[in-house]
Amino acid sequence: MPTFFRYLFCTAVVALTVAAGTRAQTARPSLTGDWFGTLGPIDFAMHLTDPATGARSATLDIPAQHVQGMAMQFTAPGDSVYLRLARPVAQFAGRRSADDQQLVGEWQQGLRVLPLTLSRNGSNAAAATTPPNRPQTPQPPFPYQAADITFKNEQANVTLAGTYTVPADKGPFPAVILLTGSGPQDRNGSILNHQPFAVLADYLARRGLAVLRFDDRGVGQSGGTQQGMTSADYTTDAQAALAWLRAQPGIIKSQVGFIGHSAGGTAAIGAAGQAAGPNFLVLLAAPGLAGDEMMVQQFLALTRLKTNSAAQLAAVEKMQRTIFQIIQKTADDAQARAQLLALFDPTHSASPQVLAQLEPQLAAYTSPFYRHLLADRPAVSLPKVRCPVLALGGSKDMQVVAAQNLAATTAALRAGGNRDVTVKELPGLNHLFQTAKTGGPEEYALIEETFAPAALQVIGDWLMQHTAK
Repeated sequence: MPTFFRYLFCTAVVALTVAAGTRAQTARPSLTGDWFGTLGPIDFAMHLTDPATGARSATLDIPAQHVQGMAMQFTAPGDSVYLRLARPVAQFAGRRSADDQQLVGEWQQGLRVLPLTLSRNGSNAAAATTPPNRPQTPQPPFPYQAADITFKNEQANVTLAGTYTVPADKGPFPAVILLTGSGPQDRNGSILNHQPFAVLADYLARRGLAVLRFDDRGVGQSGGTQQGMTSADYTTDAQAALAWLRAQPGIIKSQVGFIGHSAGGTAAIGAAGQAAGPNFLVLLAAPGLAGDEMMVQQFLALTRLKTNSAAQLAAVEKMQRTIFQIIQKTADDAQARAQLLALFDPTHSASPQVLAQLEPQLAAYTSPFYRHLLADRPAVSLPKVRCPVLALGGSKDMQVVAAQNLAATTAALRAGGNRDVTVKELPGLNHLFQTAKTGGPEEYALIEETFAPAALQVIGDWLMQHTAK
């Protein structure tokens, strides 16, 4: 799902890093010690070793996610501090406070940026914290059967691992495959202690559907790697899952479909336009606009959470369109990164440290995944979908803006002659289909609800209607 840490509000990142890199580099007290911070309900503890001579080192603890002692790269030019993870690729970029008791900055993971302040030797909240309440996470005993399975994508020579749930009643059963959003996702779509796909699979199994959910390539028990992967590759994984599920005993082979969230919806659409495709699709917050336009509207929606200034909105839109134009018109990655760097640093005043911090962001912008995302044209792929479709979006989705994308999805499906199309914008729900206040990604961790019951019911009712024996 996601999707969730892959959106860069690049003007904020550039402002932060350039400002940090241009400050005078003066001797400051040692940073050795324990530093604590919080993103929503998630507590971080970073243990820094900053000797007068020799190499710096750091480790990261996130108790709620069972992370302890994860090594980080630690640099501190001037009053700036950078703490980087190699896998997953993430970093804290900040600066010292005047009294050296706080590090004020941002946590950057993928293309997502969140504010984070670390405090020196504060109360050891990270060690004492308990995971946030997630009342919908399924707990045994379950009134259905569940098994860990593997299947192979022969085309990619990758073995994928997942969980297969089957109702306890006598079959045969209709069945669904759950497809997560962009980036490395496990079979439960885990994010911030939420497990939305575990919740969805549990709900559907209780309503009489078999469900397959699986770890993405290079995640959990699945083989392969995310390196160089695009939604086209994910489509082949979806096709392999479809073939495996149809081959299982007790499954109604003519009633097997996909539920795809965000970029998972794009993969599902790709599979539906090919031979031996699914018998139905449920698209959850799936893009309907062209990829580059969808991303422009995403940046504008996120900006509107912070300001209504017409000038600032216009500046954000101009910046994003310029960025995307550079990426799409410049096939050579090195040349594209050079042009983007010139856009972000037109006066060439950034320090070497700042340039080093920008490089991962520039690499992300020119990655195969991002290039493929910008080039996606649902207006071309959706008319090939002939099976029944349910398309849902939340009215407070700031990542795939519902009204615009649902309208484009409807138009494209109708253009292809598909008449079994149900489209609904669900009031008050965000990109994860949680009941939200603003819909901003920073709320995801703060909301106890993992998946709005009203959304679950819409999905379940539609599937029951379209898979009646």
